[in-house]
Amino acid sequence: MNKILIGLLLLAGLVACKQGHNKQQKTGTLTVNSVYADSLTAQLLNIYEIGKINGLGLAVVDTGGIRYEKGFGMMDIASKKAYTPETLQNIASISKTFIGIALMKAQEMGILKLDDHVNEYIPFKVINPHFPSDPITIRQLASHTSSIRDTEVYNEKAYVLKEELPDSLTTMIDEILNPPGTKLSLSEFLPKILASDGIYYSEDVFLKAEPGSKFEYSNVGATLAAYVLETASGVPFDQFTTNHILEPLGMNSTGWSFDSVDMEFHSVLYSDPDTDIPYYELITYPDGGLRSSTHDMGLYLLELIRAKKGDGRLLSAESYQEYFKPVLNDSHFEERDAEFPYNDEYNMGVFMGHSGTGNIGHTGGDPGITSIMFFNPENSVGLYLVFNTSINDEEGVNQLFSTVQTLEEYGPKLLMTEVSD
Repeated sequence: MNKILIGLLLLAGLVACKQGHNKQQKTGTLTVNSVYADSLTAQLLNIYEIGKINGLGLAVVDTGGIRYEKGFGMMDIASKKAYTPETLQNIASISKTFIGIALMKAQEMGILKLDDHVNEYIPFKVINPHFPSDPITIRQLASHTSSIRDTEVYNEKAYVLKEELPDSLTTMIDEILNPPGTKLSLSEFLPKILASDGIYYSEDVFLKAEPGSKFEYSNVGATLAAYVLETASGVPFDQFTTNHILEPLGMNSTGWSFDSVDMEFHSVLYSDPDTDIPYYELITYPDGGLRSSTHDMGLYLLELIRAKKGDGRLLSAESYQEYFKPVLNDSHFEERDAEFPYNDEYNMGVFMGHSGTGNIGHTGGDPGITSIMFFNPENSVGLYLVFNTSINDEEGVNQLFSTVQTLEEYGPKLLMTEVSD
């Protein structure tokens, strides 16, 4: 999974949560400041018209619910289909936060423990050849300290086309999209990279650092954690997360595969505003392959915000406390910048990122995708933002910045509050 450049994360603080005083519109047991909501929509429409992004969805959430959700632009330029809160697309590395909740659920169920060694569960051995006596644990995978790192083999093999296409179409974008016939299961792919007798194995897959000692963001490591859960539970990872996360939260439009979602609502992805990307999927789908809508992700963010306050539905309060708890310190990093409010690599819980400014969440980036999901635990306000077009120039970066800054400006004025009947 290509991470968003750290430069894209240099944004102002997360939306503050203060009471607005303008006219409000009653919606059930909540009030929404309709004046500012309309003004926000107008401002975001102006930003959209910069023209570097074909479609985007966003949601602003607090403990009271989803207080603003909107789509802008097109999910499909050719057919002129609008991007709406119900539009589906890949969410990239935000998917990893679902691995974390699934692991915590499995621990609650007595299926595994985070401090267990991964080799207790899988049918091949994962050993850092530079430190062969040091076991790798599930918790190390979940905090990106396992010493496993992504190599070029991962980048070259992970992305697979949905359908066979002429070479002329697949060479129009920079990323490598492999033919459908190269798709492998997790049980087939992971030992090829991680087992010492695997055809893609290299000692370079492992840092020359003891497991647990250094932070190294790893998609292969994240996928291995999902596979450990799968082998320990006897349930495919996609089904486990559907049973224990998606269905309980009512994320009815969300799924891990093309077959599990309604493709009528699936956005086309674009490498630039004029070039669409053929549909692709990931062999290592747990690390970034979830397909969801802005509305469903708003429901997920709502669960996270409430869970941090001790009112989550999916896990016990104790499990959520462990899920969110940051476990890293300066010794895990060569360098560490505390100034970026949306930098999920400053600290880690269980696949849940923490910025140096205190925000909690995750970012994502893949061909045609930029995604951000963060909340402020102090004021319990969060945002979700997803683009269907790659950001690859200064104007695109400015469009991202302007979108988030506008949410920051208007967020305090959109406050939802409970009212009496």
